Amino acid sequence: MKFTKHIMTAVLLTSLAAGVLSTRAEDNPPERKAKPYPLRTCIVSGEEINDKGEMKPHAFVVEGQEVKLCCKSCLKDFNKDKSRYLKKIEAETKKQKK
Repeated sequence: MKFTKHIMTAVLLTSLAAGVLSTRAEDNPPERKAKPYPLRTCIVSGEEINDKGEMKPHAFVVEGQEVKLCCKSCLKDFNKDKSRYLKKIEAETKKQKK
């Protein structure tokens, strides 16, 4: 009888915790749209971003900023110094707004 009480208590507590966590997940607002990538060239290599070439462009979002690279192999270099490249993108965006 005592064993059954412990099992029932554990099941109830688990379901309560699961219910709380699922409602918390629904309360989170959807992510905002990323700022568009302002360049026509890869921020890493300087090559033109071209959908028609042999290598496919690689696009992703970092810290709310869309980034487009000429190919996925530039991602390794981008990841080595993200902040530097993000600052370059930000500076280019400001330059284009003037």
